[in-house]
Amino acid sequence: MKLLENVRVVDLSRVLAGPYCAQLLADMGARVIKVESPGGDENRGWPPTFRGISSNFASVNRGKYSITLNMKSQQATAVMRRLAEWGDVMLHNFLPDTAERLGVSYEKLRKVNPRLIFCSVSGYGENGALRGRPGYDTTLQAFAGVMAATGEREGPPVRAGVSFLDMSTGLAAYAGIVSALLLRERTGEGTWVHGSLLETAVACQGFHGVGWMQTGALPGRNGSGSWHIVPYQAFDCADGQLVLGAPNEGAWKRLCDALGMPGLATDERFLTNRDRVKNRGILLPILQTLLAGQTMAHWADVFSLTGIPAAPIQSIDQVMTHPQVLANDMVVYAEDTDGTQVPYVGMPFKLEDCKGTATRAAPRQNADCDSVLRDDLKFTEEEIETLRAAGAVFPNT
Repeated sequence: MKLLENVRVVDLSRVLAGPYCAQLLADMGARVIKVESPGGDENRGWPPTFRGISSNFASVNRGKYSITLNMKSQQATAVMRRLAEWGDVMLHNFLPDTAERLGVSYEKLRKVNPRLIFCSVSGYGENGALRGRPGYDTTLQAFAGVMAATGEREGPPVRAGVSFLDMSTGLAAYAGIVSALLLRERTGEGTWVHGSLLETAVACQGFHGVGWMQTGALPGRNGSGSWHIVPYQAFDCADGQLVLGAPNEGAWKRLCDALGMPGLATDERFLTNRDRVKNRGILLPILQTLLAGQTMAHWADVFSLTGIPAAPIQSIDQVMTHPQVLANDMVVYAEDTDGTQVPYVGMPFKLEDCKGTATRAAPRQNADCDSVLRDDLKFTEEEIETLRAAGAVFPNT
């Protein structure tokens, strides 16, 4: 069973956040039509490429059907209206004023289809003085305080190594859309789902935000470590780096025993986490000296037996081939048009009785225009020719 197999989605979004949300909907069975401008989604041009398609684009667009629509053509209005009538969900990440100018607004489209769930994903949100400012993952990491708390203690702020705000915003939008589908079951009407990188970034601040509001505490940069828990960071081993932590007093005592240094647990300088934070400059070199004498595998085994959280620092090639990753279906395959099985990253959640993951590889631009116009939107051949003559749509590529 595909949970969302009767849900129809119009994906007008580009780059990562919106497309990732739409990909999750496709993974769960929705029919997703991706609508691109004549220039295409900008991340189609970002390296690396595989079989002629950007891996960046492919990472968030599997399972979709692609058409190109020239929104500057007056005839495109008829296609957009038909898409709104056809769809259960319409998703975009235009700037608010741009969406209004293009006629892609909740107020206008709900008149066409009162059951339509309209989802807008922006950089800085739908309200406020900055609503019209473009936003990307890195700029919002800067604006929302993420970079200020990331990096080495004496070094400059740095960005996180993955586009976590984009991907988290896609997850949040997916949750909002599924919630709106449940709401529609009660009311019979669609609604407007708002999402933005800013709101995701602030939400991800979590205890940092609450801690500042309640106590005035500002998180600092601590490299791989944590400003409020010690030890909780990377240490050099004989053959690489291992991250380990003692997030509570029980774990701290077990760690000292595992290191063969039970006396550290009763040392007055390190009795409590507050003491260890205060004396991190003394404690961390002691731990580093102990850990450097053995391999990562040795310590990982020792700590695993005593319930101490620890993990080696791995590169992406190690991650995507690790047996634990494979055992949890985080490498999946989808079929390209010639039958080739193309690898993708799996879904971040699973439903035991309703398997996800689309079986269709990410589409080439405008690969499905004819079938979408004819079979989904019910345009006649004469109407399709008129749209082509007006430059609103284009023949399949």
